[in-house]
Amino acid sequence: MGGALATTVLVMNADKRVSAIMVTKQIGAGQPFDTASIREALVVEDGVPYELWAHRTQVAHTRAAVTLLPGTLVTPDMTMEWHSELVPGKARVGLALKPGQLPNDMQPGQRVQIVLVPGGHATEGQQSRLLVENALVTNVSKSRNAATDEVTVVVDSTIAPEIAAYSAADQIAITELPGSR
Repeated sequence: MGGALATTVLVMNADKRVSAIMVTKQIGAGQPFDTASIREALVVEDGVPYELWAHRTQVAHTRAAVTLLPGTLVTPDMTMEWHSELVPGKARVGLALKPGQLPNDMQPGQRVQIVLVPGGHATEGQQSRLLVENALVTNVSKSRNAATDEVTVVVDSTIAPEIAAYSAADQIAITELPGSR
C-alpha cells in the first residue's frame, strides 16, 4: 500500500520537473561556462527560473556573474553577457606586462587592481599609487616573443589614456583581487 502511494506521488509530481543546468566545477565570477563545468539536473519546478538544459548552448556564450560552486543550479541572474561591463563610459585597455608585474596564471574574468609603479629618471620622487580599484580582465595572451603577457582590461574611459601611457612606459603592475577566480 505504501509503495503504491509513493508511486502515485512520484507520478503526480513527474510533470513538475524540469531539466536545469547544474555546475559541476567551481566557476569564478567572469569566467565562461563550458561543457566540462556543467551537467543536466532534473529538478522540481518550484517557481525558480532555472536556466534550462535545452538552453545550455546560449548559456555557454555567457560568463558567470558571481562565483558558482559545484552543485549550484544556474539561474539567469547568475549569468552575464561577456561585454556587459563594456558600456558607455568604459574602455578596453591593452597592457604589456613582464613577469613580476602580474600574478601567475592570470585568466579572463578575473578582477584586478591596476597600480602605478614609477621608475626611471622622469618619475623620480613619484609614489606608487592605485589607478583602478576593480578592473575586469577580458583577455590574456603571450606576446609574440613570449617575454611579456598581453592583458586586456575594462576600465573607466576617463582613466584609460593614463593607464595606456603608463603601460607604454613599463610602469604598470596588476594585482589579483581575492575571490576573483
